[in-house]
Amino acid sequence: MTSDQTWCKFVRITWIVNSHFVTNKKTLVLGLGNDILTDDGIGPRLVHDLAKIFKNPDIQFDTACCGGLEIMEYIKGYNKVVFIDATRTRNGNPGDVYYFIPSDFRETSNLSNLHDLNFLTALKLGTTLELGLPGDLHIIAIEIFEDREFSEEFSPYLKERYPGILDETCVILKRIVELNKIQEQT
Repeated sequence: MTSDQTWCKFVRITWIVNSHFVTNKKTLVLGLGNDILTDDGIGPRLVHDLAKIFKNPDIQFDTACCGGLEIMEYIKGYNKVVFIDATRTRNGNPGDVYYFIPSDFRETSNLSNLHDLNFLTALKLGTTLELGLPGDLHIIAIEIFEDREFSEEFSPYLKERYPGILDETCVILKRIVELNKIQEQT
């Protein structure tokens, strides 16, 4: 077992132990990625910084370095989930920020896993098995440059654009949270 796998198992066990205390939360913002694989750590880093900005008790911030079926354990019991993950597209520029929902889902680094079910298939299975998955899912994906080298630092491209990425992600998250307030009032 690699140290990365050990860390994921530790985070997962910690989550399962603590999950009983957070299931009454309305919204989960989940940063996906491995923070020692250069730009792949963009999701966890953004979630860490967003948690400092958003002081709403109805929003839980967490990170995970898994995808597919394992994600189902993280998200069950919430009304709304916002995934923040890295992506690599053909024509994107490092630092581009994309927003979509499952119906217009594009592959991202961690929600799409070659060794597990893809995100949409896992969601369908979770719904079929009545796992109590949220119906309101949002995905914020950030175009990255490098995710195959071990480093806790971002690539120069992403490092330079990080303040703007954080600002843009913050605006998107505020819209999602505001939409939640409007829906609750109606």
